[in-house]
Amino acid sequence: MSEPLPQAIVTPITPAAIFLVVTLKEGKEAEDNIRSFCPDLSALRRTVSLRDRDARLTCVMGIGSEAWNRLFPDAPRPKELHPFKELKGVHHAVSTAGDLLFHIRAHRMDICFEMASLIMERIRSAVQVQDEVHGFKYFDSRALIGFVDGTENPEDEEACEAVLIGEDDPDFKNGSYVIVQKYFHNLDAWNKLPVEMQEKIIGRKKLSNVELDDETKPDYAHNALTVIERDGEELAILRDNMPFGEIGKGEFGTYFIGYARSPSVTEEMLENMFIGRPKGNYDRLLDFSTPVTGCLFFTPSSDFLDEVE
Repeated sequence: MSEPLPQAIVTPITPAAIFLVVTLKEGKEAEDNIRSFCPDLSALRRTVSLRDRDARLTCVMGIGSEAWNRLFPDAPRPKELHPFKELKGVHHAVSTAGDLLFHIRAHRMDICFEMASLIMERIRSAVQVQDEVHGFKYFDSRALIGFVDGTENPEDEEACEAVLIGEDDPDFKNGSYVIVQKYFHNLDAWNKLPVEMQEKIIGRKKLSNVELDDETKPDYAHNALTVIERDGEELAILRDNMPFGEIGKGEFGTYFIGYARSPSVTEEMLENMFIGRPKGNYDRLLDFSTPVTGCLFFTPSSDFLDEVE
């Protein structure tokens, strides 16, 4: 028997993305709508992709803990699926509503837009939109705070090992867990900091993206607190963060999205950032970046979605 095909998680970062988080309305009709939609998602993506194959359109669908119970009450459940864990330290990582996630990526925003439009056309009567973010690539993959984002991402086989479930949960092999948070940046305050202080907060040089040496990097640096080691092995997640912003509203930020074969890895990173390692030694980037959403989803294999009845 062949292994189930994963969704298109391990793919190159694209210049455009849409992040769509929705909640299910009450009732059997809404649940039936989403179940009937699951096996049609891949065909819908192929339909849009035909307009421009070079746009490399992908769409990953994630399912939240409560939604899983409603959609598949008599089926096995992913071992580590649970609601997003709220964190309260010096700063607050909020937990917000979210039953389904659609992570849409392409080299053209119009292709992403068309895919999102067709998805909503199919499921609008069954859901309420909680959050919609249109992300874009900013210069050489930099966040709006001016630093390159995603430098430590694993690649190829290492990425698959980091994000895809194996025999640890055989019923859900090649699935993954994903955590999303929308962060607003206080760019006025951030840009008033000397570049040297910004570099210490991030743990890298701003222009060259070279990591600071151990003697220079403080223990509260962002890239120090997000290193996770267990049994002598460093564990990775796959980030596909994107900048977003609305000039008129003066709202700018980073949409964090991290895939992992176990959500505990990402959760430990967030705990280090918000609570501190040790407690109180928190990520100083949070003095300038505030999360306004927080959700955890399970992304089953493509085969799982195709076989939903």
